[in-house]
Amino acid sequence: MMRITPVVKQLLIINIIFFIGTQVVPGTFDLFSMYYPESDKFKLWQPLTHMFMHGGITHIFFNMFALFSFGSALEHFWGGTKFLFFYISCGLGAALLHSTVNYIQIHNLLSEVANLNLSDSDMHLLLNADFQSVFDTDGHLLPSKMKTILEAAHCSQEQFNSIIQASMLSKVPVVGASGAIYGLLVAFAFMFPMAELGIMFIPIPIKAKYFVPGLLVIDLFLGFNGQSIFGAGSTGVAHFAHIGGAITGFIMMWYWKKNQFKHNRWN
Repeated sequence: MMRITPVVKQLLIINIIFFIGTQVVPGTFDLFSMYYPESDKFKLWQPLTHMFMHGGITHIFFNMFALFSFGSALEHFWGGTKFLFFYISCGLGAALLHSTVNYIQIHNLLSEVANLNLSDSDMHLLLNADFQSVFDTDGHLLPSKMKTILEAAHCSQEQFNSIIQASMLSKVPVVGASGAIYGLLVAFAFMFPMAELGIMFIPIPIKAKYFVPGLLVIDLFLGFNGQSIFGAGSTGVAHFAHIGGAITGFIMMWYWKKNQFKHNRWN
């Protein structure tokens, strides 16, 4: 059994510290999770810090187990600096694709209210509004700036529903090391394609060159259908963070292989 390598060990410790910290320090979960860039909760550091955040024990357990299992093997051959560069790059690639898909979905919804000619400030207010606190017990909008904006724009019920859906999407944070982990999976399949991998509900070992692409296809399918296989993601969008990490990992491995760079250690 391969021993845990130094950078993997440090990443495990950092993830555990972040996880415990968010349980005991109020407000830290929102501070370090990654929100939609047009959200009032978005901060510039979130594309980096989100990969050290997790939503529960099961989520962090599976991610850290995968980090140990695949990361130690890669760090052993690459060296710590090269491994950390790859890991962080895949996490950032995951954040980029997730944010891009989120942007497309939200603005597709907002295109349905384009004829209302709402200003940027009005749209920002609507996206960040707390829709749970603006209705009375009969389901009518309470007097507020939002109500004034919507009435002045002659917003229909269908358009209002689109605004609510867009607002809900913009409020869902993405957390977890899953994007970076998927990059490690791709790298592992590149370097050890014949290694046999198993998964708890499939008792037959599968070669890495088949296991990893198959996992990505399943995850992509479940993402489009709003389900989850491992870790984060109940809306489908978060699965594109997984795919983003995998794509980033593939591009880096392809480039390194093309330039015979993958054989060099960074110490």
